[in-house]
Amino acid sequence: MDFKRLFAATLLGLAALPAQAAIKVFACEPEWADLTRALVPDADIHTATSARQDPHYIEARPSLISAMRRAHIAVCTGASLEAGWLPALISRASNREIQPGKPGLFFAAEQVSLHQPHNHVDRSMGDVHPEGDPHIHLDPDRLPSIVNALADRLAALAPDDEHAIRLRQRQWQVRWKLETAKWREAATSLEGLSVAVQHSNFGYLLRWLGVEPSIDLEPKPGLPPSASHLSEALADPALDRVRLILIASYQGERPAQWLASKTELPVEILPGTVTDQPETDTLAKLISHIIDRLEHHHRTAEHG
Repeated sequence: MDFKRLFAATLLGLAALPAQAAIKVFACEPEWADLTRALVPDADIHTATSARQDPHYIEARPSLISAMRRAHIAVCTGASLEAGWLPALISRASNREIQPGKPGLFFAAEQVSLHQPHNHVDRSMGDVHPEGDPHIHLDPDRLPSIVNALADRLAALAPDDEHAIRLRQRQWQVRWKLETAKWREAATSLEGLSVAVQHSNFGYLLRWLGVEPSIDLEPKPGLPPSASHLSEALADPALDRVRLILIASYQGERPAQWLASKTELPVEILPGTVTDQPETDTLAKLISHIIDRLEHHHRTAEHG
């Protein structure tokens, strides 16, 4: 049976399933809310952050504490991405089921290997995550493993819903394989494209596509761009290969626009995670949108 027929058969199976009580979910970032919703569409999900926020720096507001207190499960990135606010939030919420080592606390980064883990870190290296780069949600190859692990956890928490969760897990995997095949085709035209970035928000996807982040506007990971570092970037021979400056929507534009004014390079501002806009309201749509924009700039550079 091919992917499309399997997808249709899965949908028919879902249509006959009875409704179950909603699972209450605390999602640290929108990407995990999206994946949870794909497995449990009627889940009551509270998302702590948005594409307009830096997930490293969030205030443990009363509304977040309340949502954490009510949740059956918290789905977060881990790998120290939320280290500045999640431990305090967990402590203040006092939810016995959402604690380190408990099944109610799910970390996506623990389900896959991470890029660039470090045996030793110190402040001189910047805001480096010892576990590795936590921005895994844009990696087409890692996400299926995360979805499988999340489905296991949700099914264990809601055994009455397990049949529905497993069917939707299968549906997601089939759909993801179809999307990945399209992205691989697009990657053939993007391989070798060189870009300037600010932080590693898009790093996993760029590597997957064969796109080279030749210049980083940050002097060190997590440190804001400085005038001296931008001047060094302007003099870096690697800048000659760069065709695009790529930043996330929560990041300030001034450093990118300054470099653009000196080089006439285009600046592309893209959401670093799922949004409420139709073209980027799921991870699959977000990845497709990012690839579309990269292809646009690559074509423009080639024919310019």
